[in-house]
Amino acid sequence: MAPTSPGLHRLDETALPGALALSAEAGWNQLAEDWRIFLAHGVVHGLRGPDGGLQATGAVLPYGPFGWISMVLVTAAARGQGLGTAVLRQAMAALAEAGQVAFLDATPAGQRIYRPLGFRPVFRLMRWRGEGRGPSPLPEGVRPAMAADLPAIAAADGAAFGAARPGILEGLWRRAPDQALVLEGGAGFVLARPGRQALQIGPLVAPDETAAGLLLRAALGRTMGPVLLDLPERWAGLRADLHEAGFGEERPFLRMALGRDTGFGDPARLFLIAGPELG
Repeated sequence: MAPTSPGLHRLDETALPGALALSAEAGWNQLAEDWRIFLAHGVVHGLRGPDGGLQATGAVLPYGPFGWISMVLVTAAARGQGLGTAVLRQAMAALAEAGQVAFLDATPAGQRIYRPLGFRPVFRLMRWRGEGRGPSPLPEGVRPAMAADLPAIAAADGAAFGAARPGILEGLWRRAPDQALVLEGGAGFVLARPGRQALQIGPLVAPDETAAGLLLRAALGRTMGPVLLDLPERWAGLRADLHEAGFGEERPFLRMALGRDTGFGDPARLFLIAGPELG
């Protein structure tokens, strides 16, 4: 791991209240369980102010050949001081030292920061917001995901996403069991997780867009209340399904990689991402 920049500290569980306050201040959806993903499977660095309060954070999840940068947050009172750049550069240095390509999902404002640093576009995403359509029975061909399905889920996700992350996927399966579903025969799955504002559905991996639509409708049919999901722009059929279900476009993201314009894995099987913080 690259040396920590002056003032930056690796955070642990004791920093959760401050980290949650930062993500809530930004209007983001994370719960404590989401921050624990980074603490358990990656690393979170932070900067504290003179009073000891957390002013900025940045997280990295190592994913084999690449690593994911996210949770770059700065409290409003400390913006304009270069704190976000400091945590971002710390994350980039750590991944460079590990020989991993840096990836992230950027907002339009973030793109203006990341492009001059060498990040290049990979593909576009749109965040959608709507309501669940439950309770509804499961359609034919879809069933609840069981513990015995987790190895197949991890394998399918690894092929589509480009890296193995079984521990993270198992955590999602445990947190939202009603929306953890698989296609009969094991060719696809969908997972979800609760959030501060809404349930986040994703990742969703399937052999084709028709099967993906079946899984998405099934997950929505087992959900009541607000829903968020992040859809790659290429899937016009799913966009139409979401419009029909009353969902609206909330904001775009751009998947970016440092020094390359292609991802890992098979994007033709990735229909919903796990979220911009997880990839």
